[in-house]
Amino acid sequence: MKLLVALLCAALVTACHADPLSAKKDPKSPWWELAFTEPDYMKVWVEDTSVEDVNGEVFSHTGGGSAAGGQPEDGTDSARGWHGVGSTGKPVIGAGLPKRIFVRWQSIVEPQTYKVWLDIPEEARQLMYSAVNQRCAETPNQTASYMASIYLGLAPGGVVQVWVRDSCHRPIKVARAQAEIEPLGPSQGKNQGRYAYPVSEKSKRYIEKFGIPFGSW
Repeated sequence: MKLLVALLCAALVTACHADPLSAKKDPKSPWWELAFTEPDYMKVWVEDTSVEDVNGEVFSHTGGGSAAGGQPEDGTDSARGWHGVGSTGKPVIGAGLPKRIFVRWQSIVEPQTYKVWLDIPEEARQLMYSAVNQRCAETPNQTASYMASIYLGLAPGGVVQVWVRDSCHRPIKVARAQAEIEPLGPSQGKNQGRYAYPVSEKSKRYIEKFGIPFGSW
């Protein structure tokens, strides 16, 4: 009887100390995703990316292509600053959390090609881990994020902003970097200097009115 009472007490103590926001049993992906975003009208084309994870392994060609952005034509200077990081990314299969990320991209409106290795701070990795392992305190009945995400914001002038989402799905800025110009130009000089896109008519109209807001990112 004494043993039964002791076991019940131990169970009660454990329950009291259990984390009520734990997402241990929530469904989750073993991988994280890499996504790209751009300021309004400032179209980019991502040529290549690579990832070095916390275990020292390097994963090449981990993502590329277009980035999330918009051309609202609402008469405002909406390319100035960042207004969102929504985008569907690509899972980096097999990689641990990122230590460094390489990105090479075309800034269509300039036009110019940039490249940079980004150091990802420990704060970002902690947020990525908690996003899938901890429920949001504001919505404790909702499951945690299925997959951790990291977003690279790519802007004219070679500016890169880095965000991750916390356990409440809010984008948190964790890094900023200045890329260098790629001396080989677009497509590593293999495409006669052509860029992936022409500048859109909407972007032309915006730039004629407001210019490219260098320094706002």
